[in-house]
Amino acid sequence: MTAAPSQRIVTLSSRELNSRLDEALALYVSAMDYPPGTAEQRAPMWLAHMLREGWRCVVALGEQDELVGIGYGYRGSVGQWWHEQVRHGLTMVAGPNAVEEWMRDYFELTELHVLPRAQSRGIGEQLLRNLLAGVPSSRVLLSTPEGPSKAWRLYRRMGFVDVLRHYQFTGDPRPFAVLGRTLPVT
Repeated sequence: MTAAPSQRIVTLSSRELNSRLDEALALYVSAMDYPPGTAEQRAPMWLAHMLREGWRCVVALGEQDELVGIGYGYRGSVGQWWHEQVRHGLTMVAGPNAVEEWMRDYFELTELHVLPRAQSRGIGEQLLRNLLAGVPSSRVLLSTPEGPSKAWRLYRRMGFVDVLRHYQFTGDPRPFAVLGRTLPVT
């Protein structure tokens, strides 16, 4: 798969993403097929994420410089909501050694989304590769809803393995998988 020639991958600073936050959140809502109003609920969380250690963001821009894809993440650490949720679940099913192995030094791939009309062109893989290039952590972790999807195919193709399956995060009734892999991505 190759990306459309008119699309390009660009790194954004937190200030640059902040100036395009409404557009980025609209992309997120569209890609995830979430109900209207979700963007307003997520905006404060995205703004808080931009302040975390090691935060980085890449976007795919279309012909008119519109966002067609976005990926961001940061260094995961103790005390962060997602870290604590995954630590608890992993401890319950695999024990403290698995927690130490996976969670001592990782980059949390927090968001990776491509507009539905732009999917299946390799944009997600380009975003993922660019986002993870040069990350100093030894591993990357992410969570994704269980079930067959384009995201699952991408993560498997990119070498992600199961870390925790069928986990229910507090406040979300859907089962999730936590996937991970060592860095760097080659």
